[in-house]
Amino acid sequence: QVQLVESGGGLVQAGGSLRLSCAASIRTFSGWFRQAPGKEREFVAGITWSGGITYYADSVKGRFTISRDNAKNTLYLQMNSLKPDDTAVYYCAAGAVVGGTAEESFRYWGQGTQVTVSS
Repeated sequence: QVQLVESGGGLVQAGGSLRLSCAASIRTFSGWFRQAPGKEREFVAGITWSGGITYYADSVKGRFTISRDNAKNTLYLQMNSLKPDDTAVYYCAAGAVVGGTAEESFRYWGQGTQVTVSS
């Protein structure tokens, strides 16, 4: 059974940084999504199994970096220059075809970790 477990969320001031981690023992295209209060879940970033190709939502390009350490079965999301609009529950997801950015493309999901950015 595939399990995804996120960690690293928390409270940070605007302009600050956080790094999310996801323990993910699955060799597929993987990514991060987020869901803010009252909004639908949205794609944030995706990465191939090799780590050679990455995808980002326009809203996070230049600020967030997705990476993975396959030896540790861990997916990361480095978030810099955080804004209050980045406040959301962040989800790790896996099991999609390469380049998939739609929620329904991903088969496996973590439980989510809260990120709150104060102004």
